[in-house]
Amino acid sequence: SEMSVEVLDDGRKRIEAPLSDEDVRLLEIGDVVLVRGTVYAARDAAHKRMVEMLDRGEDLPFDIAGQIVYYVGPTPERPGNVTGSAGPTTASRMDRWTPRLLELGLKGIMGKGGRGPAIRDELKAHTAVYMAALGGGGALSALTVRAQEVIAFEDLDTEAIRRMELDDFPVWVVNDSEGRDFYAETIKPWRKNDVLPDALRIPTDEWAGKNGGG
Repeated sequence: SEMSVEVLDDGRKRIEAPLSDEDVRLLEIGDVVLVRGTVYAARDAAHKRMVEMLDRGEDLPFDIAGQIVYYVGPTPERPGNVTGSAGPTTASRMDRWTPRLLELGLKGIMGKGGRGPAIRDELKAHTAVYMAALGGGGALSALTVRAQEVIAFEDLDTEAIRRMELDDFPVWVVNDSEGRDFYAETIKPWRKNDVLPDALRIPTDEWAGKNGGG
């Protein structure tokens, strides 16, 4: 089968869904990852509806096994752009719905910020990985979105589920399938910068504010 994880010369890892458990185990906290191919963009309203469908015994509108879900911010499309902006939204807002999707074989999640202990335990139990989108904002992210189409819940408008095709969308591994947490394993905000690649380093005060300090 085609390799879903490719290790580049500079140590970065390129991934493309569908991911197997073996693929996920190759992704460790602190890894810089380039996401290529298909991801499914879904926010709060879509997550809530997917779990409601499952509660009724219905199938999801796409086969989630092995896939990557991106918690994308809702953005109106601009004329001439594939997407107006494709920046991430805060991941912890999806915590209540995440376990059900992991049970169905969801393997990768992309968002903003950290996840709590409960979700880290779920990632370990189901061999999945949580990755934070890199800084630079939605405009930078949008440059790597090659195509997108609404595939479900059109009535939710900007919160509809979209299938996106990405070309080396940059993220980094915050929570891996061993249950490890990048933020927890680096002690203080000013130490965190030391373990980051140069491109990811940000001023300490800003970093501490965004990530809850030490």
